[in-house]
Amino acid sequence: MNKSSPSSEYLVLSRGQWDHHATKEDIQAAIDRFYVWLDQAVQAGKMKGGSRLTTARAVVSKSGVITDGPFNEAKEIVGGYWFIVAGSLAEAAAIATENPCLQYGLQLEIRPLEPERGSAYRITNETPTTPRAARSPSRRTAAR
Repeated sequence: MNKSSPSSEYLVLSRGQWDHHATKEDIQAAIDRFYVWLDQAVQAGKMKGGSRLTTARAVVSKSGVITDGPFNEAKEIVGGYWFIVAGSLAEAAAIATENPCLQYGLQLEIRPLEPERGSAYRITNETPTTPRAARSPSRRTAAR
């Protein structure tokens, strides 16, 4: 009996910029092929749609909101996103290698979606690489 692994969703982030030496005609042809490829993959159930991202940006943190700044030099360029439906990260990556835009400089970051809610008691993307030791309330009071 052939068991298929359950499918999961993977976020795909399109990063980078077009090669400087590529012509606009070559880039447009790759974009046109991308949309045909994407539509076929969506129809086959291998992908779900996403969206292009505009160049507008806001960064929100405990320090406040920043809507302008030296973003062109400092940020990683993310041009868009979509989703791959696959049985593993390796399978999702194999599907992504078929993206026609890769030949002109774009890179794809593929990340499994985490179905669980966040928790301070599990190691996640937000967990510091060198976690602070858990401090008891009495230690915090004594340290003051």
